[in-house]
Amino acid sequence: MAKACLLRIDLHFGGCRSLKEKRQRLKGIGARLGQLANVAVCESAYQDSHQRSQWSIVAVAADAVVVEKTLTEAERRLEQAIDAQLIGAEREWLC
Repeated sequence: MAKACLLRIDLHFGGCRSLKEKRQRLKGIGARLGQLANVAVCESAYQDSHQRSQWSIVAVAADAVVVEKTLTEAERRLEQAIDAQLIGAEREWLC
């Protein structure tokens, strides 16, 4: 049976004064994370906030170890790719 896990990452954009600036800082994140195998990605909260963003990443695989490695890599890529502070990360196993 397949294993699935949801990773929610909360970000803070210090000094960000507009949604346009936030979008520029986030540009390409969905595409970069979407390159990982068996992953779905979306900005899931705070779309109208200048200084906050939440991203939800779901990974599915036959093995829980593969899911864990995939989400760890997604979190690493997100931290390295954007100019923001990671203020929270939470994993929730779906099956």
